[in-house]
Amino acid sequence: MNVLEHARRLLRRDQVFPMLMPKRLAEPDTRHGPILYLEGVTVSFDGFKALDDLSLYIDDGELRCIIGPNGAGKTTLMDVITGKTRPDAGSVWFGQRIDLLQLSEAEIAQAGIGRKFQRPTVFGGHSVFDNLRLAMAGDKGVWRSLFDRLGAAEREHIESILETVGLADHAGRRAAELSHGQKQWLEIGMLLAQNPRVLLVDEPVAGMTPAETERTAELLTGLAGRHSVVVVEHDMAFVRAIARRVTVLHEGRVLAEGSMEQVQNDPRVIEVYLGEDDDD
Repeated sequence: MNVLEHARRLLRRDQVFPMLMPKRLAEPDTRHGPILYLEGVTVSFDGFKALDDLSLYIDDGELRCIIGPNGAGKTTLMDVITGKTRPDAGSVWFGQRIDLLQLSEAEIAQAGIGRKFQRPTVFGGHSVFDNLRLAMAGDKGVWRSLFDRLGAAEREHIESILETVGLADHAGRRAAELSHGQKQWLEIGMLLAQNPRVLLVDEPVAGMTPAETERTAELLTGLAGRHSVVVVEHDMAFVRAIARRVTVLHEGRVLAEGSMEQVQNDPRVIEVYLGEDDDD
């Protein structure tokens, strides 16, 4: 592949990765309330209410786990927060001043909300280091980020992320050569390169080995405090390992909320979710 064709492919990737968009919008104001809150949110698809008058509040620096059976509304919730789906009713705020319903998907990413999907999407032909370099491209764009010389502060930032996600010893490896778990960590690192205030993480340990699952638990709990981390997960053992506060969704509503001990002993939760034979 020649250089021009390679650049074209990267530019096409740039169009579908909000993390590669320009500089940050204004910081959210969290002095008088949560960093993220949804109130009365309803989303209907052909008469089916995926979210039904749902309200949810996430505090600054909090680690929140979202659980619930299939069809509970977990993915739709993530889609609303990131602007992929527009609700029929309700409000969605990032801090006290940023109305997320007035922003595009790219603008929401710029504002400081990063989303990691279940399947990792990285630049397989590039090194781990260059994946992080591309992710922090900012308003330079993909082309310049590949050929411009890194400043000391940028290099230090990347090296810090590599340490955080446990990939410092793999910085020069092609991303395609990483294990599934390592690719998941790299994608989390790519989000961290944008300094998000909120991380939305979808089923981070699906397909991981026990050792990778344990490392992911350490990573996410370590990120809480510096970031607000919202984890959607079906693996109850993993949720128990990281949970500080858990929200249980059912039929588009909040069924229960509290500590893991509280929700797992709630008769309603046992009936609709934890009592199922299927871990999903």
